[in-house]
Amino acid sequence: MKAGKRQIPGTTIFDGAQARKGYALNKMCFSFNDAANREAFLRDEDAYCAKYGLNPQQREAIRARNVLQLIEAGGNAYYLAKFAGIFGLDMQDIGAQQTGMTKEQFKAMLVAARG
Repeated sequence: MKAGKRQIPGTTIFDGAQARKGYALNKMCFSFNDAANREAFLRDEDAYCAKYGLNPQQREAIRARNVLQLIEAGGNAYYLAKFAGIFGLDMQDIGAQQTGMTKEQFKAMLVAARG
């Protein structure tokens, strides 16, 4: 660990290093703003990932549809939401996966936190 680098146990901090690491992944996810790109990804996922130069860690996380792996691979939650949207998932689905809860449990936790 670099001196002064912030650590939160069990959390991947999205900092400059993670941004550089995830550039290709986040660029690809941003492309999903366009319906034609979402369709191209669904037609040939491997070719689409290759077009953006995803590394093996990123490619495996995409195959697994695993948000925590995607974040570890440099993914930014806001761009990953574009990827998740292809499969009908929203930010509550992502939050549930990150916390190991069901979506219903995660939503109940959010409501309880509002007081």
